[in-house]
Amino acid sequence: MKKNKVNSPRVPVYRDSGFELFDAETTASAFKTETEHHRDPGLYIYSRYRNPTVVAAEEEIMKIEKCSWALLTESGMSAIDVALSIFQKGPVTAPWLFFSEIYGGTISYIESVLKKRRGLDIKTFSPVNGAYDLNDFENVVRGMKPGLIYTETISNPLLVVADIIEISRIAKKYNSKLIIDNTFATPSLLRPLEHGADIVIHSATKYLSGHGNLTAGVICGNDDEIMKDAIEYRKFVGHMLSPDDAYRLSTQVRTFELRFTRQCENAAALAAIFSNSGLIGKVCFPLLRDHPTHDIAVKLFGDLSGGAMLTIDFNGKDRDEKRRRRDSFIQSVSGEIKLVPTLGDPHTILMPVEAVWGARYPEPGMIRISAGFENTENLLNTIKNALAGIK
Repeated sequence: MKKNKVNSPRVPVYRDSGFELFDAETTASAFKTETEHHRDPGLYIYSRYRNPTVVAAEEEIMKIEKCSWALLTESGMSAIDVALSIFQKGPVTAPWLFFSEIYGGTISYIESVLKKRRGLDIKTFSPVNGAYDLNDFENVVRGMKPGLIYTETISNPLLVVADIIEISRIAKKYNSKLIIDNTFATPSLLRPLEHGADIVIHSATKYLSGHGNLTAGVICGNDDEIMKDAIEYRKFVGHMLSPDDAYRLSTQVRTFELRFTRQCENAAALAAIFSNSGLIGKVCFPLLRDHPTHDIAVKLFGDLSGGAMLTIDFNGKDRDEKRRRRDSFIQSVSGEIKLVPTLGDPHTILMPVEAVWGARYPEPGMIRISAGFENTENLLNTIKNALAGIK
């Protein structure tokens, strides 16, 4: 019986731990080539080194990031570990400078791993009145000459927008490597590599995947020498995404632009409703004119999108009343909007900030909201009804 040829537009899921090399000569060639750390090795050896399904998913991300290479890892934190570790040079490592308004997990990594276990000299640069003073930043960089600078395009949870164009200019002027976590902005709003960043990181768990059913991280860049260091480090520490998750990610990332556009529209609509409610004392959303980094957001993203995240803060005569209003709102919307400690999901989700960050952000009425891409009218009605029901 004639066997039908199967044609598929997708790379299959290669669950192999190791790949057949046929003979000693091919084996020697494969291992020699492996030390050259090509993005696509041609001859695959072992899935901890490289896997064809993972490489195919990386190529999908390269298309939307418009970069020369992308390397997937099993989580956003493992991507951060790879990106930072490849610039460590033992005792000769220069001081590193981190912007203060970054993901809490990154801050914990700095304290527990970079400082406590690796003994690195880490400095922090903080905003003033909700925005970064880049004249002050340049003075700091000029004085300390950091080997590496790290920031986020849009911070978590106050949505402070960093002027990536100016930060890149200053980093290059003083020969500092620049790493940007672009998870909140995504390539849809900004591609920091185009402005001089050395590495861009995403928690691909969030918008690149966008369905809340896998965890992944990705490191993107254009410099081949940085890529080779990252491939080598990822191989030795085992930060490789599974082929099954890579396959699912490669299908999900194809709808990224459609999903994220709708999420940004929903976030803007939510920001408008909350801004007009007397129950809300503050709305953090970059497109609002009273946001401290509104002008920077417009400069970087244009005036049509401020991202898909917003943070609100209930007002009240005291902390207890703020907390009661927060809890009443969470309970009221719980049928449609779930309390889930992540972001980027298909449906709108929320998280009480004080309960997660504690002393860092102690405001009891504060809630971070991740806008989904569900029906806008239904979403807005849920919010309006919840606000109307709060005493």
